Amino acid sequence: MGAMNSAQPTRLARVLTGEVLDPPPWWLMRQAGRYLPEYRALRAEAANFVEFCLTPSLAAEATIQPVRRFGMDAAILFADILLVPRALGQRLCFGEEGPVLDAIDETAGLARLSSSGISSLEPVYETVRVSRAALTPETALIGFAGAPWTVATYMAEGGASRDFRRVKAWAYRDPPGFAALLELIADATFAYLSGQIAAGVDAVQLFDSWAGVLPEAEFQRWVIAPTRQLVRRLKQAFPTVPVIGFPRGAGQLYERYVAETGVDAVGIDTVIPLDAARRLQSRVCVQGNLDPVTLLVGGEPLANAVRAIREALGGGPLVFNLGHGVLPQTPPEHVAELARLLTAPIG
Repeated sequence: MGAMNSAQPTRLARVLTGEVLDPPPWWLMRQAGRYLPEYRALRAEAANFVEFCLTPSLAAEATIQPVRRFGMDAAILFADILLVPRALGQRLCFGEEGPVLDAIDETAGLARLSSSGISSLEPVYETVRVSRAALTPETALIGFAGAPWTVATYMAEGGASRDFRRVKAWAYRDPPGFAALLELIADATFAYLSGQIAAGVDAVQLFDSWAGVLPEAEFQRWVIAPTRQLVRRLKQAFPTVPVIGFPRGAGQLYERYVAETGVDAVGIDTVIPLDAARRLQSRVCVQGNLDPVTLLVGGEPLANAVRAIREALGGGPLVFNLGHGVLPQTPPEHVAELARLLTAPIG
């Protein structure tokens, strides 16, 4: 059972630890975001996105907004995975094309980083405290961080990438130096998630958004091994807090990820076949995997897709979610329709 703030475990906590519930609990990745008019109004109150994330009153309101409107079983902390590199001393800003960082793609660049700035993440913990106090005891609060590999991709590439050339070249050319970067990220991530848990989150999710760009041997070295070590540390410190892993794009390597990392639940992306998801479900709770475009379209395609997932995976521990985040163009009424579909009997 997860670390709870009430006498009874939430529906999310029950399923993350193996219980089967019908209807399944649900929440959506990027459920707080630009598709909500109230979010857009709130975002306008901050000068920039980093300030938005580090202003607890604003970030807590963003955390709560979708639950207030749609009644999800869980809120997810509003923050960003790149707050960790910023805390390590890497310059971070957000432009029209996404995040921009000062690229570090060689060992010498590590000298510019330091864990001394981790205290700058304290506003995030205050966001957790404010959010937890505002949510009902029945609503779980999920904390999160980027997994070491995915955070390293942004740090080495200087932002998002199409080919991951810089980060892969560093990993191939200088494995010990790249391992030092991942160790620094992992230590900071452990401290960051520990702060979130102490502040009141009920579960944590590790987003490994770019896990799928690595060949098998490198997947083992840079995705599985650091994740396993981080999960082990979290379990030793917080044995009752479930950990959800999300190795997006891992394909057939999902099975190794589940078997070897020690996560309690796994987020499955949109392209994972439902029969493969059922095999994963024999080991852990699965979370996913509605196509975000289906939610965007709504109507019969949405109803059919929801039914297919519930029929295939409803017999095991399932957290209903998307296979990636809510698209900004998604009509809010489609999310409301999803909520209705999830509470209706299958048939």
